[in-house]
Amino acid sequence: MGLRRFRTTRMVASIFILLLFGAPGLTQEHDPAAVIRLVDAAVGARFENILGFTDVEHYAVYRGDDQVHPVAEMIVKDTYKKGVGKSYVILSENGSSILLRFGLKPLLESEQTINEPGNVEKSWFNSANYNMKLNSATVQKLNGRDCFALEINPKQQAPNLIIGTMWVDAKDGTLVQIEGVASKNPSVFSGTTHMMRHYTNIDGYSMAIHAHAESDSPLFGRTTVTIDYSDYQLELKTGK
Repeated sequence: MGLRRFRTTRMVASIFILLLFGAPGLTQEHDPAAVIRLVDAAVGARFENILGFTDVEHYAVYRGDDQVHPVAEMIVKDTYKKGVGKSYVILSENGSSILLRFGLKPLLESEQTINEPGNVEKSWFNSANYNMKLNSATVQKLNGRDCFALEINPKQQAPNLIIGTMWVDAKDGTLVQIEGVASKNPSVFSGTTHMMRHYTNIDGYSMAIHAHAESDSPLFGRTTVTIDYSDYQLELKTGK
């Protein structure tokens, strides 16, 4: 009886300690430098192993408080080739001709410029382009995935570089979500641009599935642009 009572007491004490201090793996803190290295490795692997891809992108522009009825829409097929860049084929467009001509088409042209060889590396979400700080050394749940959240601040200012928060998968460092404000306004006529982008994992690599950008200026009022990405076809490096 004495031995049994001793074992029971020891087991209760062990459970109490786990509850008090946390079970291993549940509240374990992680090294911020190691997390950033994980992010850099994921970005590098994506660029190294994705030779190209195609997808279909749906662009929509909303004005004012009406976030249901777009005033302009465009559907395009996007083709990316490593070492070449992006090209677009417009599949359909409707709505305001002014917004299509002076809003969405320049946006496509900007994406092409950003993705040209020599430029694309400057937009990567890695420690070469961003100062990164781990918000919390513990794992957070986002979109059903275990994630780390990092504060990001670009080392240079550009409309496509974001000041805000980046969430990455805790297992492999791949992007899950980006949210913040553009580090530089696209033009002197636009207000601060709030940006958000969701990613999904396709064949082990982060690919955008939804983007949302919103600006509010005295001249143009509130303008929202959304992009939905679908029908990805990836060309991967042989053996990957």
